[in-house]
Amino acid sequence: MFTGPSSAPGSTAGALRHVLSHLVTPLLMCIGMGLAYLGAFHAPEPHDLRVDVVGSGASAQVLAQTLQDKGDGALSVRTVADRDIAVNHLKTQQSYGAYVPGGSPELMVATASSDTSATLVQKVFTEVAAGQGSPLQVTDVSPTAGGDPTGQGIFFLLVAVSIGSYASVAVIGGAGAVLALRIRAALAIGTSFLVSLIGAAFAGPVFGLVDHGLGGLWAMAWLYSAGILLIGVGLHTFLKRWTTLGVMLLFVMLNFTSSGGIFRPELQPGFFGSLHSFWNGAGFVEGVRSHVYFGGHALGGHLLVLALWFVAGVVVMGVAGTAEAKRRREVAASAREAAAAVRRPVGVEEEMEEAVGV
Repeated sequence: MFTGPSSAPGSTAGALRHVLSHLVTPLLMCIGMGLAYLGAFHAPEPHDLRVDVVGSGASAQVLAQTLQDKGDGALSVRTVADRDIAVNHLKTQQSYGAYVPGGSPELMVATASSDTSATLVQKVFTEVAAGQGSPLQVTDVSPTAGGDPTGQGIFFLLVAVSIGSYASVAVIGGAGAVLALRIRAALAIGTSFLVSLIGAAFAGPVFGLVDHGLGGLWAMAWLYSAGILLIGVGLHTFLKRWTTLGVMLLFVMLNFTSSGGIFRPELQPGFFGSLHSFWNGAGFVEGVRSHVYFGGHALGGHLLVLALWFVAGVVVMGVAGTAEAKRRREVAASAREAAAAVRRPVGVEEEMEEAVGV
């Protein structure tokens, strides 16, 4: 009776080894995602979170020092002379809360900067006002758009654009591996354009995450997506089947957790807080916030971050092109040597025949 190859013991063992070797990737993803997300988000605690106390008298100084001491490093409390300075600090993201003491105490926040930071600051100063026997009035000097009441819609937009980008890497790098690198690069740029259009549609007409500045948001989404695709497609030349794990490490595990979209770096462990200053996801989230809600304050620095990641993608593609050209030369040289080895015995036989004829 005929038995198919799959039923042979050797074939089954080989197939099992093949499957088990490929299971390493999702297991590493599981470990990486757990370490990254739980490490970054499981226990947010403030450290050096900047808040202002408005006033120049002795009572304001005492209150600021008391909060500083009681916070034990959680808050960085400063006094400012008047309300206008405090509002300016909030609108330039130099502080995340400003408390105006008095008979009717007021707390000013900027939820567009970070809803979670604003909530934490409100909790602190609600207790302060209660200790003084007064209800707290909260004023939001930079509210978010109506379609994004929590201010976290930009983070989830980042997730959508990121997934569209790094998932496309597998297609272009894998299925398109037979194509010339310049064609793969063109596909990466074209795909990033489409992904950014989808992101802009989500942010504007579909969900109303922003109520103005959609053109600038689209441009940042394109720059962000193009950087991911170029880096990912370039890395595929070297990583092959490990590319998915590599881009997930770069653009999910380390990226989403350090973006500041859920918790700002002042509420995160130091490692993720330090990544926030130069990682591309943070460049996108903070760039969109700056463009839409804060009048472009510090926008240049965020655009520089995105541009540098794009340049990194161009460099990785260039290195990949050099490596692929070298491999092609090596393959061609091996083919020539093999052809010469095949021809050599034929030439020897012809010489022997000629000698015998003589």
